[in-house]
Amino acid sequence: MNDTLMYVIIGAVALIAGIIVGRLIFGQSKNQKQFAEREAEETIAAAKKEAELIIQKSKNDADAYKKEKSLEIKDQMIQQKSEVEKERQQKVLKLEEQEMRMKQKESQLGQQQQQYSKKEAELNTLKDNLAKQLEVVNLKKGELDKAYETHIRKLEDVAKLTADQARTELMEALKDEARNKAMSHIKEIVEEAKLKANKEAKKIILQTIQRTAAEQAIENSVSVFNLDSDDQKGQIIGREGRNIRALEAATGVEFIVDDTPETIIISGFDPVRREVARLSLQRLVADGRIHPARIEEVVAKTKKQMEEHINEIGERTVIELGVTGVHPELIRMVGRMRFRSSYGQNLLQHSREVANLCAVMAAELGLNPKLAKRAGLLHDIGKVPEEESELSHALLGAKLCEKYGEHAAIVNAVGAHHDEIEMQYVISPIVQACDAISGARPGARREILESYLKRIKEMENLALANDGVEKAYAIQAGRELRVIVEAEKVSDKVAEELSFSIAQKIQDEMQYPGHIKVTVIREKRAISFAK
Repeated sequence: MNDTLMYVIIGAVALIAGIIVGRLIFGQSKNQKQFAEREAEETIAAAKKEAELIIQKSKNDADAYKKEKSLEIKDQMIQQKSEVEKERQQKVLKLEEQEMRMKQKESQLGQQQQQYSKKEAELNTLKDNLAKQLEVVNLKKGELDKAYETHIRKLEDVAKLTADQARTELMEALKDEARNKAMSHIKEIVEEAKLKANKEAKKIILQTIQRTAAEQAIENSVSVFNLDSDDQKGQIIGREGRNIRALEAATGVEFIVDDTPETIIISGFDPVRREVARLSLQRLVADGRIHPARIEEVVAKTKKQMEEHINEIGERTVIELGVTGVHPELIRMVGRMRFRSSYGQNLLQHSREVANLCAVMAAELGLNPKLAKRAGLLHDIGKVPEEESELSHALLGAKLCEKYGEHAAIVNAVGAHHDEIEMQYVISPIVQACDAISGARPGARREILESYLKRIKEMENLALANDGVEKAYAIQAGRELRVIVEAEKVSDKVAEELSFSIAQKIQDEMQYPGHIKVTVIREKRAISFAK
């Protein structure tokens, strides 16, 4: 089609060119004009003829192109028809195959149904046979039961016992025999386990103690401040005692100025306050300016420096022990341990020793030594808070450790090291044992008035817990316990038994030096009045 269009355009262009040439020739001379007209007519005739040829050729080409495209379309239709026919035949084949498979399955199901019917008939036959056999067995069982009852009655007549009585006696005999054998076997196992456990525990404890050493430190509730001369005492006391009153009010401790030469005694229960007072007095004496305003200034500055010093002690302690990630408030409390003593033993030194003992013992037992060391360091943290609390130091320490994000095992170990809560982790008994080891070393602690009074009170309460006891008094420094009973409730014989019972309880439940004499007093008084 494109070639035909091109031929038409060429013919049109030739026609237009002939017309233009004819017009140009028309303007020339007449002869030339006639010649040009003839030439133009010939050119036009030739152009028309050529145009007709081009148009005819274009028609022929268009017809040929049309026939070619028709043939192509017929071929495509024939091909698509064959593909559709092929797909249809494939689907027919698939349907025939599916139909064949369905027929096979129907045939198999029919066979299986026949087999099931056959088996069901066999099972029914077998069931009937079993029912008949069961009837026979029941008849034989009835005969055997009758024979057994007859035999049992004969045995009861011979043994003079019923069957239940004989069975009970036999079972009791077997139970006693089995219990005795089991107890004997259990006792042997327990004794063997105790022997091995005690041997291994002693070995671990001895190795731990040998590998860990600690200094001994005894601190009192007073500090001594030495002066260069007794003349300075008057300056410290001040006019009408205003300086010493200002010191006591600012520091919270007592300053004792007596006849002891060149000495002032600083008395107070809180070691931190005593240390603040000592350092403040030292600076005031060195400065020479001692008056209430200066005293308050120096004490405030010393308290601030003491807090920094306490933090430094706590940080240095955790760094030396290799304990990381401790809350700053717990570090500050560890530093305060340096100025606290327990039964004369420095609390920080005791905690460091317990931490090292716990680490060694945990390593020997295959446990986590870092966790055990951390628990050992913090086990007495409840003794140093500034606020008063009704809780014991173990429970308060557990509460503080939980508050500042310590591990649950450490919280339990701190709270359970005096058996006030149940031990839930393996390191808890390790901390308890190491605490006892550190406190029981020769020279580590000394008994003070507080523990003495506590032991006396426990002794009296132990006696008062018995029925009929009216009063109980510990005398002769705890070496004798006198118990006064009510004569109406306690007889002479019961009084003897009570004396022995109280002595046994003291022996089993308390720790004390020497011997304790228990005296039970029963007195009957008859009183009347003459009017």
